[in-house]
Amino acid sequence: MKNIGELMAKAQKVQSQMTILQSKMEQQEFTGEAANGAVKIVMTGKGVPVSVKLDKSVVDPNDVETLEDLLMVALTNARDNIDNYMASEMEKMQAGLGLPPGFKLPF
Repeated sequence: MKNIGELMAKAQKVQSQMTILQSKMEQQEFTGEAANGAVKIVMTGKGVPVSVKLDKSVVDPNDVETLEDLLMVALTNARDNIDNYMASEMEKMQAGLGLPPGFKLPF
């Protein structure tokens, strides 16, 4: 069964590429922003926070709720950037293996 052998070879290649991608994601940083960059959160591709930067204009001791909301927006934006990057890398990986677009890998 030639097809089984080819499938196994592709699976091994995917596993190897996934290991490389996971390692890369630990090192790569992604930024999320809110309020036109007044709030910035930097995270690794694994979701580990690296830094938070706040412009003084968003720090109002009488309005903590707005700052909390801006932090959540920036955090969500950073997470979305990570997810979009990962999806793009997965598409490239699948295309390189000859898998059809939209094919969902089981891992």
